[in-house]
Amino acid sequence: MRRIFSTAIPLSLLFAFSISTRSVVAESRFPEPDRLPSHPELPDPLVLFDGERVASKEQWIEKRRPELKALFQHYMYGYLPPSVKIRSKVEHEDAKAFGGKATLRDVTISFGPPGTPPIQLLLVVPNARKGPAPVFLGITFCGNHALVNDPAVRIPKVWMYPGPGVKDHRATEAGRGKQIDVWALEQSIDRGYAVATFYSGDVDPDRSDVREGIQAHLRAKDAKATDHDYGTIAAWAWGAQRVVDHLRERDDIDRTRIALVGHSRLGKATLLAAALDERIALAIPHQAGCGGTAPSRTKNPKAESVRRINTSFPHWFDGAFKQFNDRTDKLPFDQHCLIALMAPRPILLSNAVEDQWANPSGQFQMLQAADPVYRLLGTTGLETKEMPEVGTCSDGKLGFSLRAGKHSMTAGDWKVFLDFADKHLGKPAGR
Repeated sequence: MRRIFSTAIPLSLLFAFSISTRSVVAESRFPEPDRLPSHPELPDPLVLFDGERVASKEQWIEKRRPELKALFQHYMYGYLPPSVKIRSKVEHEDAKAFGGKATLRDVTISFGPPGTPPIQLLLVVPNARKGPAPVFLGITFCGNHALVNDPAVRIPKVWMYPGPGVKDHRATEAGRGKQIDVWALEQSIDRGYAVATFYSGDVDPDRSDVREGIQAHLRAKDAKATDHDYGTIAAWAWGAQRVVDHLRERDDIDRTRIALVGHSRLGKATLLAAALDERIALAIPHQAGCGGTAPSRTKNPKAESVRRINTSFPHWFDGAFKQFNDRTDKLPFDQHCLIALMAPRPILLSNAVEDQWANPSGQFQMLQAADPVYRLLGTTGLETKEMPEVGTCSDGKLGFSLRAGKHSMTAGDWKVFLDFADKHLGKPAGR
């Protein structure tokens, strides 16, 4: 159940209090990075920070899971802002979208102090459904206008990373419909799934020179910067959680079957959002790589490293993470621990053979290392000892798939996503 703040206290003060309180509590327990012990090997997800071994499901839930959530926010992503009350407004509706197969809505989700930029949500729901539909929630690089040909779907006005139809870091009409094949919305509709998407830049534009989006509004103006302030990946994850708030309020969406999808850097945000929010039933961080689903302690010379990612994208993570650039052995976790926070929920790591920068073999290693947590909780984990062959997907709740090709998201990938969701969430009613 989401928290709703009392209007008796200014939101800015609540944000400042929540973030500073968590920081003080964590800092009293967690030492500075240079004082952490060296762990060249992968840390055991079932060993607490003080060395105590986790021996039961209750101990995982009550001690280790909250500890890992705090550790990842303290040393890597920064502390996410607290949840806030949202407001939703339908701006455009087409009940006969995709040849009558679905109802398309363009929705504004507002939140936070006055002036905070809203999220523009595209929501497409199958008309032939029987009861509430399961939904894929996706974070995009472009904007909802690029996923459909509907001229009434709004174009983002905020800063945008270079891409199809982007001019001077702003989206234009030239980008409309340019990513129809990438998101393949009609394929999901035909399989009985709703799809909801939003542009990551609505929450936080992907730039290091200027802090825009929620970062300019959800911080107290007099708050002092710390090494544990949230970065852009955490901001995107927080935005996805606010969209989950909206989806869970809807009668046409199955609130128990929300799957979150993101590609590359947005896959990193996907994993973080789902690891910290158990309302997300399934996560698909597609080709997420370093800082997401691949190990920080990488042994793949072709893969991205912590130093490289922190140098190229200093705004993605918190300040503390940069202190591990050349000492990843001091990290008190690795990404298998973040995957383990999904347990017992299903997660699929999907990759491509030529995308060694994202480190597919390292990602498989992370699944292997997270498997004991799933077993402790009494469910299936990784159901294969070797990396699956190209063109196949492993069984079990710790899924792994590998296809030919490069770093991209395709309609073929979506077939794998849909099959995995059918297996672990159940096929939509009426199919």
